[in-house]
Amino acid sequence: MKSSDRVDKDNLHPRNRFRGGYDFPALVRVMPALGPFVKPNPYGNLSIDFANPRAVKALNQALLKQAYGLDAWDVPAGSLCPPIPGRSDYVHHVADLIRGAGKSAPIPRGPSIAVLDIGVGANCIYPLIGASEYGWRFVGTEADPPAARWAAGLAASNPAVKGLLEIRRQPSAMECFKDVILPGEFFQAAMCNPPFHRSAAEAEAGSERKRRNLSGGKPKSDVRNFGGRAAELWCAGGELGFVRRMIAQSAGVHHRCGWFTTLISKSEHLKTLQQAARDAEAAQVKVVDMAQGRKQSRILAWTFARPAALRA
Repeated sequence: MKSSDRVDKDNLHPRNRFRGGYDFPALVRVMPALGPFVKPNPYGNLSIDFANPRAVKALNQALLKQAYGLDAWDVPAGSLCPPIPGRSDYVHHVADLIRGAGKSAPIPRGPSIAVLDIGVGANCIYPLIGASEYGWRFVGTEADPPAARWAAGLAASNPAVKGLLEIRRQPSAMECFKDVILPGEFFQAAMCNPPFHRSAAEAEAGSERKRRNLSGGKPKSDVRNFGGRAAELWCAGGELGFVRRMIAQSAGVHHRCGWFTTLISKSEHLKTLQQAARDAEAAQVKVVDMAQGRKQSRILAWTFARPAALRA
């Protein structure tokens, strides 16, 4: 029996620690609570039931502890439980953007690199991974008070990232940068995982499709395997409306950030959003394709700085 779940992860970023699958025996050794969920899948590989939210959370805890030395990670009941390999990929691609076009240039590391995570969420996943992997400083912003408190608790509970993470309350859910960037503060990059859906009904329909795919078409369950509360899953205007606001607002803080980036779930939104960035007079607009197994995603990145200024 094979010991790794060989779901195709070779299309992950070359620096991603999770390329080539999971070594479940090693993961169980660092996180024994994962053990009861690990069983052979139909292909003869050890795996978990990805439709089971408890199994997904235990896997995340094991991955974060094994790869990054993060001993304390959890999410409140019902909150978004992010897929760790895909979230790591986003961080690595942001590192490439900060490094610039020179492939021989060193990967940017250390606390001189500051990154803004817009809508950090209770899981605090990008700051935890980015600070662990690269030693970057992070400011995570959050409009939901309970989520902000939980994220701050995670930042304080993991000695491996002590002093590198700060959580700031965003007073308005309609603002991305206002009231959370301090005078004179500069970030090499901003990251965002926006709400994808336009309504609660649309979010539930999307979650149900995912549940059916993971459970082989079994009847509806009331449990989301990756969770997600209202503000994490949907907002007025959905992904398109949120990112349009983010682009428009980024023009007002163009001198405070090198690269503005966001995940884009729906490929049909790309052309509209690329044009929105150009209309905002961005100097460069890029799309970075990402994939984890059958799941396709992409990063939209834009900057108001010319290449020479970014290098400086």
